[in-house]
Amino acid sequence: MNTPKRSAVSADETWPALPLEDWLDTYTTLHMWTQIVGKIRLELSPRLNQWWHVPFYVDPWGLTTSLIPLGSAGFSVRFDFLDHLLVLETSGGTIRTLFLRPQSVAEFYRDFMKMLDDAGIRVKIRTLPCEVPDPIPFDQDTVHAAYDREYVQRLWRILLAGSNVLQEFRARFIGKCSPVHFFWGSFDLAVTRFSGRRAPENPKADPITREAYSHEVSSAGWWPGGMTLAGAKVPGAAFYSYMVPQPPGFAEQARPKAGHYDSAQGEYLLMYDELRRQESPRAVLLDFLQTTYVAGAEMAKWDRVALEQPGVSASGVEESPAPGIPQPRQGEDYAA
Repeated sequence: MNTPKRSAVSADETWPALPLEDWLDTYTTLHMWTQIVGKIRLELSPRLNQWWHVPFYVDPWGLTTSLIPLGSAGFSVRFDFLDHLLVLETSGGTIRTLFLRPQSVAEFYRDFMKMLDDAGIRVKIRTLPCEVPDPIPFDQDTVHAAYDREYVQRLWRILLAGSNVLQEFRARFIGKCSPVHFFWGSFDLAVTRFSGRRAPENPKADPITREAYSHEVSSAGWWPGGMTLAGAKVPGAAFYSYMVPQPPGFAEQARPKAGHYDSAQGEYLLMYDELRRQESPRAVLLDFLQTTYVAGAEMAKWDRVALEQPGVSASGVEESPAPGIPQPRQGEDYAA
């Protein structure tokens, strides 16, 4: 089939503007589309600790499920935000595509499930969205039907740049650490470090939360903003950093070059618009990630010597390249 010509991404668009109010309808619709695809992965993938079988991953085109097992075969589904396609590829060589365009969640659900069926993939999912207020079943949702290509591409460029920095941050840690992955339930990019110790159990937590925070964690990532399930509002996109359990005094301990502690969210936030104004967004973001992590890890008495790369000092400054690990060139910046 003919596909639209891919647009080039220039260096000055690495951190494009993404005002929440300007793309909220597209964001809400796309969130539901990703949940539909994500629930297919959830249904067919072997369960992993901390729900690591659930997320998507940033790739050169957009977001991918990666390989989903299907008996002795497998398939993947990719949101291609360059050509604006949903791409299904099977290990048997089958390729199916859907154009991403303004259409309701109910239409997308119908078209996607038919595409799976035509490819010989038979699967049922629970059609009620998760982690959103006032959910509408996918097959009944004719309310959300927006798709603005420009803002979707802006989202993809931010995810790509953010993932690159989070990967660099992740490489400093040798203890148990999640991949840099995209959770379609909450629609955020995340990476999570573990101390290796179990966390106190929260008897009020739901099963999903209990599994996610069964062990002590320091988690960081990026979120487009909006309303949380707890009813708090974040007015725009932000990078975040938090710890579970949160050690006493954590809110006052970290002093990143940019960002602040948000008591309503119980985490440190670096608003995306603030980051975009920085001369070196990559350096400022790495400082935010490292400073907030170090503050929490020190207060929670993590064994940092055992958990971190030897080339990183107690303050988080890279003293020398760790053996066998490529280091960024001096002055290299993702926002060049």
